[in-house]
Amino acid sequence: MPDHPIASDTLPIELTINRDTRRLPVAPWTSLLDLLRENLGLTGTKKGCDHGQCGSCAVLLDGRRVNSCLVLAATKDGSSVTTVEGLAGPDGALHPMQQAFIDHDAYQCGYCTPGQVISAVALVEEGRAHTPDEIREQMSGNICRCGAYPNIVAAIQQVLENAR
Repeated sequence: MPDHPIASDTLPIELTINRDTRRLPVAPWTSLLDLLRENLGLTGTKKGCDHGQCGSCAVLLDGRRVNSCLVLAATKDGSSVTTVEGLAGPDGALHPMQQAFIDHDAYQCGYCTPGQVISAVALVEEGRAHTPDEIREQMSGNICRCGAYPNIVAAIQQVLENAR
């Protein structure tokens, strides 16, 4: 039985969201971002530019970082999505990247922080960034209007060093 009734203008899809498999009705035009925020109440994923330019809506989709504002939810049937809410362990322990952002005050207003954290987690998993310059390049799709970039780089470096 679906979690929600299926309307005639929706498509049934199944997504695993933060380790929880859900069957959901989605309108064909619904972005993954809007599904997460408006339908599922996962408001950690932010709507910034809604054009894929700021990174505030970053999530992990099948283990790869994407800007969820650019993804139609209906095209991702069977996929796995991890939002910032899903990074913490089942016991509530923070993900090492979340803790590093706290340790280094890698946020100011906090609006971009969920997307920054998701992108930083992906950056570490991708293994393509080791130096501060490489970190900055790999994080260039995430904009922080407050300018917390040095602290964000320091947080990522902490996780990279601990992973070695």
